[in-house]
Amino acid sequence: MSADLAKLEQHLSTRSYVEGSADVFVFKALGAAPDASKSPNVARWYTHIQSYAADHATLPGSSNAGEAFIGGAASAADEDEDVDLFGSDDEEDAEAERIKAERVAAYNAKKAGKAKPAAKSIVTMDVKPWDDETNMEELEKAVRSIEQDGLLWGASKLVPIGYGIKKLQITVVVEDEKVSMDDLQEKIAEFDDWVQSTDIAAMQKL
Repeated sequence: MSADLAKLEQHLSTRSYVEGSADVFVFKALGAAPDASKSPNVARWYTHIQSYAADHATLPGSSNAGEAFIGGAASAADEDEDVDLFGSDDEEDAEAERIKAERVAAYNAKKAGKAKPAAKSIVTMDVKPWDDETNMEELEKAVRSIEQDGLLWGASKLVPIGYGIKKLQITVVVEDEKVSMDDLQEKIAEFDDWVQSTDIAAMQKL
């Protein structure tokens, strides 16, 4: 049976005794005075309890409180070995920091790999015909025939602009990085049998 010097040293750093009759129990388990340079609080306590040696026989030989300090790594016979009172705490701190660093790295990797939503815009376009005899149904069909990734045609209507002429007003949703409105207008202008010109009436970011 041996006493845990490191645990006892820590306990006695803020207390004068172990606890009642537990002092004699731990004293006997210790067996010999510890090295005062390595365990100053235990050495102080040991000298004090030893001064009451004549009364030890009248005190209990075991104690629940004292057993908490029994079975440790260091005893009087092991005093020649270095006792690192803070090594375990340093190791725990290092392990905690390692785990924290791993979690932060995993979070950053997940965040970096998460796809950001594509920036989109909703655009209202005016497509003007040559005259009142232009087949607006064919004009709209030609406009909607333009298909590409990131482009989605929406609602449309015919809006009178005078002299019996109506323009096609049509909405389109585009992904900003994939669709250039200048290019789209050029493609619509290629239907020059029906299209005189195009204008951007409104544009709003989604």
